[in-house]
Amino acid sequence: MKAVYGSTVLAEAPAEELVKIEGNWYFPPASLVDGTFERSDTAYHCPWKGDAQYWDVGNDDDRLPDGAWSYPDLLPGAVEKVGTEFAGYVAFDRRVTLSD
Repeated sequence: MKAVYGSTVLAEAPAEELVKIEGNWYFPPASLVDGTFERSDTAYHCPWKGDAQYWDVGNDDDRLPDGAWSYPDLLPGAVEKVGTEFAGYVAFDRRVTLSD
């Protein structure tokens, strides 16, 4: 699968490497394209996953604030609930296009 915002590819990985959680596809960290993510200060806490890290995504000409998020440090039980490790995997805002 591929995650694209505007004309910028943000991530690309085989579908079997992604994890679907609560309707969102999470891409593995190794699939992220360098230079298309900038750390955001936005804070969010999920009661069962933990503290989220938000990212502004895109390029200098077309950037989507808080367009992606991940959970770098999962709470105990999160992996068991999902059935697989997903620490650091990245999900995208609905304005990012996901395609096969």
